[in-house]
Amino acid sequence: MAHLVKDATRALVRALQMRLAEHDVSFGHWTFLRILWESDGLTQRELSREAGVMEPTSFAALKAMEARGYVVRRQLAGNRRKVHIFLTAQGRALKRRLVPLAEDVNRIAVRGVAAADIVATRRTLLAVLVNLARDELQSLGRILDLADKASRAGRTKVKAQRP
Repeated sequence: MAHLVKDATRALVRALQMRLAEHDVSFGHWTFLRILWESDGLTQRELSREAGVMEPTSFAALKAMEARGYVVRRQLAGNRRKVHIFLTAQGRALKRRLVPLAEDVNRIAVRGVAAADIVATRRTLLAVLVNLARDELQSLGRILDLADKASRAGRTKVKAQRP
C-alpha cells in the first residue's frame, strides 16, 4: 500500500506543481503559503515544524518569498530573538488564485470515483495515519525506556566501583 500512496502523492504534487508554475509559485512556497493562510504570524521555527522541513530550508524559502513580496519577517516587541513571518497583501491575495488550483487537482484525481469510495479512502488513510502515529509513540516509549535502563545501569556500575 505504501508504494501506491507514494505514487499517488507524486502524481498529485506534479499536477499541482504544473499549475502553480503558471503563477510563478513553487511547490515549496505553496507549502508555506498554505500554512500562513491559516496561521499568519508564526515564528520561523513554528513554520518549519508545521511544514516538516529543517530551519535552514525554511530560511532560504522565506528569503525568496520575501523578495517576491509574499511575506515579511518581523521581530515583535518584547521578544527580539524570535522572527515571526507575516503574509503581505500580495501573499494573502494569492490564496484566491492558488487554492482553486489545488481543488481542481483534487477533482481531477477523483474523477469517476464513487463518492462512497472517496469517503472510504479518506477514512482508511486517516486510520493509517493514526495507527502509524501510535506506533511511533510506542516506539519512542520503548527507546526512552531503554535509555532510562541504560542510564540506571551506568549509575549502578559507577556505584559498584566506588570503595
